[in-house]
Amino acid sequence: MAVLGIDLGGTKLSLAIFTEDGKILRRESTTLDRRKGKEVGHLIINEIEKILTSHDKQEYIQSIGIAVPGISRHETGTVWAPNISGWEDYPLLEEVKQFARQIPVIIDSDRACYISGELWKGNAQGCKDAIFLAVGTGIGAGILINGEILRGDISGAVGWMALDRPFDEKYISCGCFEYNASGEGIARVAREFLLRYSEYNGELKKKLPAEITAHDVFQAYERNDIVAKAVLEHCICFWGMAVANLVSIFNPEKIILGGGVFGPAIQFISVIRDEAIKWAQPISMSQVELISSKLGSDAGLYGAGFLALKELNLV
Repeated sequence: MAVLGIDLGGTKLSLAIFTEDGKILRRESTTLDRRKGKEVGHLIINEIEKILTSHDKQEYIQSIGIAVPGISRHETGTVWAPNISGWEDYPLLEEVKQFARQIPVIIDSDRACYISGELWKGNAQGCKDAIFLAVGTGIGAGILINGEILRGDISGAVGWMALDRPFDEKYISCGCFEYNASGEGIARVAREFLLRYSEYNGELKKKLPAEITAHDVFQAYERNDIVAKAVLEHCICFWGMAVANLVSIFNPEKIILGGGVFGPAIQFISVIRDEAIKWAQPISMSQVELISSKLGSDAGLYGAGFLALKELNLV
């Protein structure tokens, strides 16, 4: 017996067949190649069809779990994925069920799947209370409370944490925290900081402002670039304040830092903790472990597999 886990990202689709004990029997991945709307839905269905028509007895699929990058509306089965054009209210559950040969299908947000994956096979194993803070293109949090994933279509949208003042209309579309400290935010802040350094002629000056990415900022930081250092110090303050707020509200055993930015930002975990200590409830802060993801880019995929097994009451 096996289940199929599917992790849909903004640019890539990953699939894996899992055994009940978490062994991967087979995995596939493909890029979205700028697909949008129904094209992405058709890609998911085509990849599921390939697996369902080519499995052997060991890979007999009994459930399908899907992680999506945005909001999974549990009542309607529709998905809002801001990085996929045409997915404001996409009927993913209905489409997949039509092709799933009566196999149960369950969909959840990527942030809920990140913490589920870490709970099953990662750094949240054995925890009752833990948080996965996902910092990538955007920011979200998967929250485990007393052994249960916090539910609600939009729960964990911590990119909208208010961590600065005064309010600015630029925060409306993505939130204050995400604006300043996501992958996109790192590039945004770098562009803003460049306007302040009129005599600067360093690494980031070699690119057009619109072309600067978070990757460029991290590369420049490694070369002691003054603007890159200022940008990442700015982000460390925001990451630390966010950790402090989560610690003070939820008193978790662990906060797991993951997503594409952590990655290269893992080197800052100790200074993020130092920043959080300034702001957090002190007893809660002394009880929490700040740690990087064990599963890395596979956290959502394992979480989708866990979701599928949970649908069968096997975990």
